[in-house]
Amino acid sequence: MGASAPYWQSLLWIFFFILLAMPFLQQRALMSARARLMRAIERRRGSRVITLIHRQEAASFLGFSITRYIDIEDSELVLQAIRTTPAQVPIDMILHTPGGLVLAAEQIACALKGHEGKVTVFVPHYAMSGGTLIALAADEIIMDSHAALGPVDPQVGQYPAISILAALEVANPNRNDETLVLGDISRKAIMQVRSTIQSLLAGRMPDEKAKQLAVTLSSGRWTHDYPIMPDEAKGLGLPVTVGLPEIIYDLMSLYPQSTHRRPSVEFVPVERPPQAPSPRGGRRPARRASRPQ
Repeated sequence: MGASAPYWQSLLWIFFFILLAMPFLQQRALMSARARLMRAIERRRGSRVITLIHRQEAASFLGFSITRYIDIEDSELVLQAIRTTPAQVPIDMILHTPGGLVLAAEQIACALKGHEGKVTVFVPHYAMSGGTLIALAADEIIMDSHAALGPVDPQVGQYPAISILAALEVANPNRNDETLVLGDISRKAIMQVRSTIQSLLAGRMPDEKAKQLAVTLSSGRWTHDYPIMPDEAKGLGLPVTVGLPEIIYDLMSLYPQSTHRRPSVEFVPVERPPQAPSPRGGRRPARRASRPQ
């Protein structure tokens, strides 16, 4: 019995080593699969693929969920990718983000605007706020039929800048200096964002149209989380095309949500959604989805 103890201890140590190494190996396999698919897109489209995809991830020390957003580290990496792309090579950027720091988003957008080759932004699900600012730099925005862009009205602290200015218009003898300071910052933030939008749209639409669109997107016409769907984006004059290549969805599937919690949505994948038979035994005609006006 004593002679077999080291054998079982060795197996136990091997088992624990496999458990510890498994997440690392799985992550490496996932990264390799992403790289292969990105190279496949590049070969198919003759472009350079850059992804900016933010998922909700779990902090390992407590398991709490944190939300990723566009930050300075993102802008550093994206700018490096753009800088190392030959001038005439098109850039395909896949965007999936709730937004983030204005500084980082502006840096990315300006770098894309300055690229000589065609810039295409793919939006499989949403590119809100700073993500929309980046999309404005593209020559073409290709969206899923139910994907969304969003307003780019600046936020000061936890409040929309335009709402702070609206509050200052209300007479209030008890208003403190901090509110006045926030109002001054809000005015500057709105002017800066409008100027950035106009510069991104320059050359892609008439100056007056670009100015009008900059005001529309930054003036607080909607709440900050308002979804601008493809038809509405087209109506605003943006170069939107509906219909993503299937390979883009395949790539998105390689950026899974955190598995630390039970998924809230589950379904059995099928190749083609089943159609219910009509009362006469035929197929029901497909219904067109309409957006309420």
